Formats: sequence, structure tokens, C-alpha cells
Amino acid sequence: MKLLVSACLVGCRCRYDGKSYEDEILRALVEKGLALSACPEVLGGFAIPRPRAEIVDGTGEDVLLRRARVINENGEDVTPQFVRGAFKFLDLAIKNNIKYAILKDKSPSCGVYNIYDGSFTGKLKQGRGVSSALLRKWGIIIYSSGQIK
Repeated sequence: MKLLVSACLVGCRCRYDGKSYEDEILRALVEKGLALSACPEVLGGFAIPRPRAEIVDGTGEDVLLRRARVINENGEDVTPQFVRGAFKFLDLAIKNNIKYAILKDKSPSCGVYNIYDGSFTGKLKQGRGVSSALLRKWGIIIYSSGQIK
């Protein structure tokens, strides 16, 4: 069984600020070929580093339904890149017959339970990121990296 894992969780410096969160367990799974890692934001065409982005007026599900947008801290609408990255992320899961994913919570792409509220003040709200919402819609079971310990 392969897992799909947020690339930042295995040491890839792909976060908006060029940093990563490395989990030794997840990195070992990728190294052993038991997991596949990717970053939906990079798949969507973003550079590293890049301005922070947050979902405004909704959640990842709302973005997919065109009821909310993803805006970066400069006020630019980056929704198309987030949606494109989410579909490329999903495509990886489908092509590799992946049924489970471990993602980085709070991210506008990978948030599992919480995302930032769109105010760029550090406040969280319940909801999924765009990629997390899309994977879930396709029946992929998603866990937050905080649940693996």
C-alpha cells in the first residue's frame, strides 16, 4: 500500500517560505518506496519561496465550487494555481492507486482539519485546503501529519 504525502513533510523545502517540516517516519516510508511525496502548490506552478496565501470566504470545498478564492498576501488571486495543483496531486494518487494520504494541516492546499481564515492574522478556522478537499471528494482517506505518532 502506498501513501501520498505532502512533500514538505519529508524534508522538501517547498513551503511558501522555502522551509520544510521533516518527519523521519514519513521520510523513511518514501525512501522505502511505500509512500509517494509531492507538493500540490509546486505542481500548480508556484515558485519557492512565494507570498503566503489563504482561502478567503470559505474552505477548499468552496474553492472547488467557485464560491471562494485563494488570495496571496499581496492581494493577488492565485486560485487557478491552487486548483491546477490539486488536480495534478489527485492525478498522482489515481495513477498510483493510492487510497490514503498524510497531509500538512493548516495549509491552503493540504489542510486536513484547519486552515487559516483568510485574514493573514494567524487565525485558524475549521476546514480543508483545496487539495485535501479534492482528494477526499474522490474517496481518498486523509490524515493530518499530527495523527501519525
